[in-house]
Amino acid sequence: MPEHFCLDRHITKGSEIGMIIVREFEQEAKELLERVLSIPSVNHKDDEGKVAEYLQEYLTEAGIEAKVQRIDETHANLIAFIPGENHGKPTVWNGHIDTVPYGDLAEWETNPAVPTEKDGKLYARGASDMKSGIAAMAYTLATIVKSGKKPAYDITLVGTCDEEKNGLGARELVKAGLLPDVEEVLIGEPTGLNIGIAQKGCLWLEFEVFGKTSHGAYPEQGVNAVDYAVQIADQLKAFVIKSSHPVLRNATAQITQITGGVAPNMTPDRCTVLMDMRLVPGQTKEMVIGKLEEIAEVYASETEGKIRVERHVKNDRIAVSTEPEDAFTQKLKKNIENNGVSPQNIGINYFTDGSIMLQANPKMKVLLFGAGEADLCHKANEYVYLDKYYKSIEILTAYALDK
Repeated sequence: MPEHFCLDRHITKGSEIGMIIVREFEQEAKELLERVLSIPSVNHKDDEGKVAEYLQEYLTEAGIEAKVQRIDETHANLIAFIPGENHGKPTVWNGHIDTVPYGDLAEWETNPAVPTEKDGKLYARGASDMKSGIAAMAYTLATIVKSGKKPAYDITLVGTCDEEKNGLGARELVKAGLLPDVEEVLIGEPTGLNIGIAQKGCLWLEFEVFGKTSHGAYPEQGVNAVDYAVQIADQLKAFVIKSSHPVLRNATAQITQITGGVAPNMTPDRCTVLMDMRLVPGQTKEMVIGKLEEIAEVYASETEGKIRVERHVKNDRIAVSTEPEDAFTQKLKKNIENNGVSPQNIGINYFTDGSIMLQANPKMKVLLFGAGEADLCHKANEYVYLDKYYKSIEILTAYALDK
């Protein structure tokens, strides 16, 4: 294994030896990413655990204690522990190992299952979201251990499965009690080397409105469940979107599914609505449900009990944020800047496993940092800039060693 240029600053990239080391580092790092991208791990289609098994083998060969937490036939987590110089502030580095489906193959210019390098970019499904993130973390920690050094603090690297749907992997970690003492979580989601300090929560709230049917020619004899359901949804949306956050901006709410009605000539006596709500820090599931119950009570009173509402929570991911002035944020920012990048503090509108991990310790701080580009997620022709991927490894190395 060649001496890693990030660990020995006396070797400059401009020197002959330095350039050889840089080329070897980049080739090794790219080969790891290509291998991880070549293992299919489409959520709820492939065995996502194959990625965990490969990374477990890779890390074990580097001298790292790593294991696979098998959940079922198609799901497994990677868990690797790297002891630090100081045991007082345990940290988790996390990346998910599953991907979304490829989508319409006709829209791809390359085979999404085969990593293809072109114009300084590596194309494949998962290149940005977020196998470049987990690969950079694995390569960084393996290189540190091979060099004979230790990170400043204990680091547990966790590769989680099923992040793109139900968060099964993260939930199993919490259930197994593997995260109770963790203070900081760094997630390799695509941020373009910026710092993700906040992420919106996600509430999928389904409510069913029951009214009274009648002949379509005599609507006054019935109670139109569809009409009331739409009014309820409008009021819920108005309640949600009035909240905002400095980097996440306004919360959002929309109807994503709606069913109701019996026949063209009958007043509908039932309507089911599913709303997708992206909440900002300070908003909670309980606040939204409380508003729904308040609205339902008003309509029940107006209709003398002829309108009834039932609700079901289909998904609940809490909003996550870490202050820009927090020591965690400042340490990451310092190491990014020391490696020639000027990061911005950004927010993301989608959820991550961080919202589940917080269940283990509500005081846990969560930041996002990765080489990928958020606007390429879930799209055809997904790629990662290789120079950003290499730079993320330099930054992670400096961050891990920073006391």
